[in-house]
Amino acid sequence: MIDWRDIDTVLLDMDGTLLDLHFDSHFWLEHLPRRYVELHHLDEATQDVVRERILREQGTLDWYSLAYWERELGVDILALKREVQHLIGLRSDALDFLAWLRSAHPRVVLATNADRASLSLKLPLTGLEAYLDAIVSSADLGVPKEEQAFWFALQEVEPFDPQRTLFIDDNPSVLESAREFGIRHLLGIKQPDSRRPERELEEFIALDRFAALLPDRDAPM
Repeated sequence: MIDWRDIDTVLLDMDGTLLDLHFDSHFWLEHLPRRYVELHHLDEATQDVVRERILREQGTLDWYSLAYWERELGVDILALKREVQHLIGLRSDALDFLAWLRSAHPRVVLATNADRASLSLKLPLTGLEAYLDAIVSSADLGVPKEEQAFWFALQEVEPFDPQRTLFIDDNPSVLESAREFGIRHLLGIKQPDSRRPERELEEFIALDRFAALLPDRDAPM
């Protein structure tokens, strides 16, 4: 699927790509609305209002910002995340793939919309940091991956040749943005959330397992 001789840089998403998206789906759509109602002593029906409020920000920088939601909802988002942090987990063979990348020596960069507060929770629990050459959050750059400005800003802090870069992300809108920027090698994820059905992406090849990317042992590198 990939000729690794053509790859100098690997850009990887985190949630839904390296990590199972179930934690985030459950937290934002179930746990947070329920705990918001409990903490503010509101009617159960208010949970739907909270979900709708959250979903309205989808694709924006605020959507990914814990500080924004703390201000909007008046709750300690990170503390509530810790209540269900046992759900944070890696996707199947993610660590095996990362370990192989370390041995193959492309530059490996986590390019994520997760803000630094989210990273502070997830990185120690997953061990991802040991396999990465750099971590760039859209919060650092002031613009989400869905927008072209993200890629220009990323290239400033992490120079890469779009023609010799592989980018893997579960979000079709983000993949489309990366394609518009000119990144040549793009892959999606079939099942970002292990508790939800697989899906096919109309515009992009979607991975089931990272093992599909690894070369045959006898193939030249």
